Amino acid sequence: MRKRTLPILITAVLLAGCSGVGGDRTVVERTGADQLLKLRAGPGLGYRVILGLPDGTTLNRHHCVTEVGQRWCRVSLNDAPRVSGFVSADYLSD
Repeated sequence: MRKRTLPILITAVLLAGCSGVGGDRTVVERTGADQLLKLRAGPGLGYRVILGLPDGTTLNRHHCVTEVGQRWCRVSLNDAPRVSGFVSADYLSD
């Protein structure tokens, strides 16, 4: 019985770490009046838009990458962590 407990515990810890919840908190800013920051399916302008985010939206930042000279961050919505995608880092608070 003891031999089975350790692998199950390790699996549970790994899955919890990969759940997509967490990361650094950041806020959408500098999009301008009546503008929305586009949450995209991938790190670049060629990816489909998932939804628009207004200034003040709280996000969880997971990691960032640079594509064609532009920095993109993988984020999830703070209030709906299963909604995730990429946004331009230019519009995130530090």
